[in-house]
Amino acid sequence: MKMMRLGKTDLEIPEIGLGCMRIPGLGTKEKVRSLIDTAMDQGMNFFDHADIYGGGEAEEIFGEAAADIPRDKMIIQTKCAIRPGICYDFSKEHILKSVEGSLKRLKTDYVDILLLHRPDTLMEPEEVAEAFETLEKQGKVRYFGVSNENAMQMELLNHYCGGRIAANQLQLSIAHCDMIDSGLNVNVHNDAGINRDGGVLEYCRLKNITIQAWSPFQYGMFEGVFLGSEKYPELNKLIGDLAEKYQVTDNAIAVAWILRHPARIQTIVGSTNPARVADICRASEVRLTREEWYALYMAAGKQLP
Repeated sequence: MKMMRLGKTDLEIPEIGLGCMRIPGLGTKEKVRSLIDTAMDQGMNFFDHADIYGGGEAEEIFGEAAADIPRDKMIIQTKCAIRPGICYDFSKEHILKSVEGSLKRLKTDYVDILLLHRPDTLMEPEEVAEAFETLEKQGKVRYFGVSNENAMQMELLNHYCGGRIAANQLQLSIAHCDMIDSGLNVNVHNDAGINRDGGVLEYCRLKNITIQAWSPFQYGMFEGVFLGSEKYPELNKLIGDLAEKYQVTDNAIAVAWILRHPARIQTIVGSTNPARVADICRASEVRLTREEWYALYMAAGKQLP
């Protein structure tokens, strides 16, 4: 597994991390432990959580399953700020309370990374800065980031938070890549050229903020998986051909497409199948050519202007 730097920090992370939203579905801590062990055997020691995953059950079962693994062998990331069906909450009180709950469920004294989970339009950035400073001084969080934020939202936070934003978790796949579409369709009057995120891809590259790609196999927002879908016959045929060429699985090619981008994007995959996780990790061995990368992009129904 290739490693990369988290933003401007000194933290080395694997370029593929394991998303833990679905692990409660495994049922037992023994099955969760098998998944964790498989990931770590592949060099995937990065585990992405959120306080709302399974209503806290994902963190809890992970904490139980990983209780005897040396803490410094794992990189644990969690997220807070979504109060389901109520609001987004970037208040200092909520951030501190959420972290305490996550630490208890994860059975750890600290998390390596805390992300604010989606933007809160009622955010008081001074409060966020106070919360970050408190958590850092207490040793409960090492690094900070956001998810699904645009360039100016990060700029505002960083203005008050001393440049602490090290990561931004954004949805990205071959079939869902608005941040790439808009950059390829500059000065073109079409839907693909609409800049919906304030140039977040270029901003993160300029500011050395790590983009973490979530849902790397989805098209749309939770509409379905493009791999094997009859909606994407041309894309799946090309993925299959490249999988045969590189002697990896289709999943690995889909992830390799993201990893090929020079923005150094970390990919978060959410499989709970140990064998599939091991297969996906082989994406780290594949470097697609420029021609292959663009061919996959166009096979997903995109057009170059």
